[in-house]
Amino acid sequence: MIIMGISSMFHDAAITVVKDNQIVFAAHSERYSKLKNDPFLNKEIVHEALSFGTPDVIVLHEKNWAKKLRQATSGNFRALGELSQKDWIRKFYPALKNIPIKSYWHHETHAAAGVLTSTFDECAVVVLDAIGEYTTSSIWSWKNGKLSKKHSTNFPSSLGLFYSAVTYRCGLKPMEDEYILMGMAAYGNPTDGLRISNVMAEKYFIHQNPFKFPSESVRMQTNLQKGLPSKDFVGESPFDMAYAAQLQTQKRIIAYARYAKQITKSNNLVFMGGVALNCVANTELLNCFNDVHIMPNPGDAGSSLGAAALELYNNTARKVEWKGPYLGSNISGSYPVNKALRSLERNEIFGIANGRAEFGPRALGNRSLLADPRGGDIKDKVNSIKRRQEFRPFAPVILEEHVHEYFEMPNRCISPYMQFTAKCKAPTTYPAIVHKDGTSRVQTVNKEQHPGLYALINNFYQRTGCPMLLNTSLNIKGQPIVNDRLDALTFTQTYGIEVHTSDAED
Repeated sequence: MIIMGISSMFHDAAITVVKDNQIVFAAHSERYSKLKNDPFLNKEIVHEALSFGTPDVIVLHEKNWAKKLRQATSGNFRALGELSQKDWIRKFYPALKNIPIKSYWHHETHAAAGVLTSTFDECAVVVLDAIGEYTTSSIWSWKNGKLSKKHSTNFPSSLGLFYSAVTYRCGLKPMEDEYILMGMAAYGNPTDGLRISNVMAEKYFIHQNPFKFPSESVRMQTNLQKGLPSKDFVGESPFDMAYAAQLQTQKRIIAYARYAKQITKSNNLVFMGGVALNCVANTELLNCFNDVHIMPNPGDAGSSLGAAALELYNNTARKVEWKGPYLGSNISGSYPVNKALRSLERNEIFGIANGRAEFGPRALGNRSLLADPRGGDIKDKVNSIKRRQEFRPFAPVILEEHVHEYFEMPNRCISPYMQFTAKCKAPTTYPAIVHKDGTSRVQTVNKEQHPGLYALINNFYQRTGCPMLLNTSLNIKGQPIVNDRLDALTFTQTYGIEVHTSDAED
């Protein structure tokens, strides 16, 4: 059985193909069209997806009729006349024309993407995002092989829309630059940030103290879909606004997650939805649960996998076999360990584009820009290459067996998908990967997870005593991550940065 899961028509369109119980392909539309967060499919991604076989069924990540009904009841009557996902597929992709199409609910596919890629036999599931059809937050229970909804909050209450509204007010692009806002928060003044956060709680949320009313912790009194009211917070520093929004968001995530633990009575958590990309808040969840699983693509693109995995499970009672996020377009050849080591010897900043592209917004070794993290000017150099703001942080990728020596990670925690932050124990030694607040967004790696990347860092460690590298995505601000060999060559020619695609001579 071949199942094609599709998420499209809002932002960051994606396709996943499941064959039997194997995830044989999962990729973002933007990597093919070269349009950042492209909401539409394109012929190139459809063509590559079909190379794994013609699907028996196409499964969509949300109920389009329900979404249109919500839009119409909110006054957007034009939505009723717009093409649906199904219409779009039928009209523009003839190769998919005669394949049956079905759909699941938006938060259901988010939850399924997390649960069905986890190792949990039972867990609580929290989904927080901007908006699905109606639902903006939900709690589920996974027990005895059954996924059941226990709680939900509907539009216009939305923690995701609140964070996006502040993102927009700070001069950034909503539904795209929220991770920049998260980085800005560390530069806010704590006194002013706390003052603004308290005003935000009073103005926008039903309850100022989310821990007192955890079931209603994300309920709002103001619809922020179109942004913050223009009269609010005039003249405030964007960095203080970011601090305030991050503080308010963290509190409400934790309160809602604690409520999920209370009603499901589980010590395991699956966290999904776009809000689950907030790695600063994610770290706090480790203090509430014994184990936390966040699929490395928790936003809408990842729901293409959720839709396909749920269809497989409902028909066969089999979970997909999750081996990791390296599921996209392939660049063949041996991992360029030796070439990368020579670049490091020359103190170069360099790229690696090898193997299958990561499914998710974070580069995890196969489409990465890498450097020695010990140089005092490396952070500024990399930000200059990527055309990014100077305050933007970078992540370390570190040998798993050394992570607790260098970072204040919880004892049980590893972080193969770069989803948690931790204080660096030697910030002056590794300045390139330490943020303003002394933390790093850590990625751990072991031999089984990624043999090539592990071999590279282990060789570097044996030569230098440094068990980590700076790792960031191989792209320029506002552009998608490099996808194929031609993209890698173009990156080198355009920006003068060597991108290694294999250890073989080109």
